[in-house]
Amino acid sequence: MHMALTHDNTVVIFDQTEAGPSVYRLRRRHNGNRCTESHDDLADSSCYAHSVEYDISSNKVRPLRLYTDTWCSSGSFLSNGTLLQTGGYGSGTRRIRYFKPCGDGQCDWRQSERSLADDRWYASNQLLPEHDRIIVVGGRRTFTYEFVPKMSSNEGSHDLSFLHQTYDRSEGGNNLYPFLHLSSDGNLFIFANRDSILFNYRSNIVIKTFPRIPGDGSRNYPGSGSSVILPLDHTNNFERMEVMVCGGAASGAHRAAGQNRFLKGLSSCGRMVITGNRHKWNMENMPGSRLLSDMLILPTGNVLIINGAKRGSGGWNNARNASLQPYLYNPNHKLGKRFSVLKSTKIARMYHSSAILLPDGRVLVGGGNPHECYTFSNVAYPTELRLQAFAPHYMGRQYHTYRPINLTINYGHGDLSGVRYGVDFNVSFWLGRKPSKVVEFNAYAPPFTTHSISMNQRLLKLRCKKVVRAEGGLVHAVLEAPPSPNVAPSGYYMLTVVNGGIPSISQWVRFLHQ
Repeated sequence: MHMALTHDNTVVIFDQTEAGPSVYRLRRRHNGNRCTESHDDLADSSCYAHSVEYDISSNKVRPLRLYTDTWCSSGSFLSNGTLLQTGGYGSGTRRIRYFKPCGDGQCDWRQSERSLADDRWYASNQLLPEHDRIIVVGGRRTFTYEFVPKMSSNEGSHDLSFLHQTYDRSEGGNNLYPFLHLSSDGNLFIFANRDSILFNYRSNIVIKTFPRIPGDGSRNYPGSGSSVILPLDHTNNFERMEVMVCGGAASGAHRAAGQNRFLKGLSSCGRMVITGNRHKWNMENMPGSRLLSDMLILPTGNVLIINGAKRGSGGWNNARNASLQPYLYNPNHKLGKRFSVLKSTKIARMYHSSAILLPDGRVLVGGGNPHECYTFSNVAYPTELRLQAFAPHYMGRQYHTYRPINLTINYGHGDLSGVRYGVDFNVSFWLGRKPSKVVEFNAYAPPFTTHSISMNQRLLKLRCKKVVRAEGGLVHAVLEAPPSPNVAPSGYYMLTVVNGGIPSISQWVRFLHQ
């Protein structure tokens, strides 16, 4: 249900805690009591792991202990690489949790003594320019926003009328898990259902109301479309920001699914520049209808659309016709030439599946459980336990001589902790042949992924000031860090050298507040 890549190159994977026994059995409960072979213990959810840390290099997992239910929760990384995780269901609906990667296999979930002000089930998070400040927006029957970590025990929430306006009670909300994108001017883009605003969260003021995205249906849960910010570019000082929204459910799809009728999903995508003064949705169609999918920005700047279904809605058993073919979208091609259909998978990835980009350029795909409990037989789409790695075309051996290798980062000035905004830093890498005419240096913020949303995902094309090719294929480059936390909130990013469309293995770079 949820995945996040840490800067230790591990993946935190977790589900809800109340779906019954998982397949990973524990020796002891959270309180230290042993899990025996008794009938009660075999049926006790607390005797099973509902969260793991997956080590990419060793292909091994270790159990993590969740203390409250994380069903349909949200998350974001802090500047030091700690995953801050919020909300959920029942005992977890107001909880704040932390996972700080440690590298030695000894770290685990920690639950804050302070709580959220409101219930947060199907809410969204966004890391803000202010140091280690995260906004949490919405949730089921929750029309407010609040900030974490909490500065005081009585820090409350703020009403957001936009959430009232976009709520569709007859369709299960259709504004849950709203799409949040931090604009380069420091304000927050919020998209819910079919509408969107630019919001000054500091003063609780709506600065702009954007045009409604054309067409019927809904883009947000349970409509379950997806959204990204297209890559930000140093050539315009990262000021131009364009949002893309794809797929979703048809009007009435949620109610129809409850009657065992599964309406065809949306095939349209909309792009809109949210900076400047002219705002219009530019529409185009995917190769097919799609919902419950993940949109991931690849190191090349192209967008991968993977997982999901063609008909129905989000929710238990509400979708049919798995979308087995990923789509690749090149935002720079001409209209009508941007989408391509990729090789099909054999594993359906329906409701509660997720996907994340890995440092080597592959995409980790996991999950899929459209049932209230873990269900492995006699259903159309059983609970899915297999992990897959999707390998984009650039992973092919025929591109090996084009691929930059041995990427290293040198912050300089004796500072080993990271690079500050607007400051130069050095990288070096090895290339077996002369560099392509187009060599890019891209920084990617790893998201928290769940329910077709990759929270905090963004890719920046950094300015390269100088490239020197030394003997033996060694290349040195001087790069400039992003200009401000409005463009790149402080934290860990994956830095990738892309040579003629072929990316290196990414290395972690940390952008720091002044």
